[in-house]
Amino acid sequence: MTQAQVAQGQQPLLAVRDVSVVFGGIVALNGVTFDMKKGQILGLIGPNGAGKTTLFNCLSRLYQPSKGEILMEGESILTRQPQKIAEIGIGRTFQNVALFPRLTVRDNIRIGGHCRTKSDVVSDALKLPWVRTEERRLNEKVDEILSYLELHDVADREVAGLPFGTQKRVELGRALAAEPKILLLDEPAGGLNHEEVYVLGDLICRIRDQRHITVLLVEHHMGLVMKIADHVVALNFGKKLAEGTPSQVQSDPDVIKAYLGSKDQ
Repeated sequence: MTQAQVAQGQQPLLAVRDVSVVFGGIVALNGVTFDMKKGQILGLIGPNGAGKTTLFNCLSRLYQPSKGEILMEGESILTRQPQKIAEIGIGRTFQNVALFPRLTVRDNIRIGGHCRTKSDVVSDALKLPWVRTEERRLNEKVDEILSYLELHDVADREVAGLPFGTQKRVELGRALAAEPKILLLDEPAGGLNHEEVYVLGDLICRIRDQRHITVLLVEHHMGLVMKIADHVVALNFGKKLAEGTPSQVQSDPDVIKAYLGSKDQ
């Protein structure tokens, strides 16, 4: 039985309730509502300007909704500061890779794990025993992630000199180091070739199944979404257009017209 099957009947891990975002009179999101259950890979699709990234930025607390609520495990996330969102188990990658280019792969991934440490400047300066223990555990976690993502060969190289596809894996590694319950992936297939997209799809499924991480995926690559997602939400002009299984959404007339194109267009 897959994680998604186990998820049936559970309370939502994430609940988006009537979320609207207005920028100076421009409605970027308009009353969007959906649930995501633990163990799902949920695909969020829609044409450019549909509101996908705006919703992601609400979930990661970069934007404050004008209206509505977002609940994680029944608790509102909207009182959280952006720098505190990783602490409750939300991690993300970005459409444009957001790494520290002059740091090594290892150090970029280490940064992701800092939200799970308790040390401070004084404790670090005194090199207290518990700080050394915490540092050792973080190093072990980073090594495990380097192996998991097949990044050991480039672990001590600066990120700036690496291929784009490798940089995307580094950013994914940084997100995994924060031990998220929900992983927000913003256009992870962007800039990848066909073979890399195939490998990515397999990796996302393994992360869900092996690491028990629920995934919310924003992606234009329809083949990837329809292959790996358990559930799909389609947006258009800031509104929810359709929701259901990949086959249900893919065959929805409104989605075909708005996103995939129609014979009348």
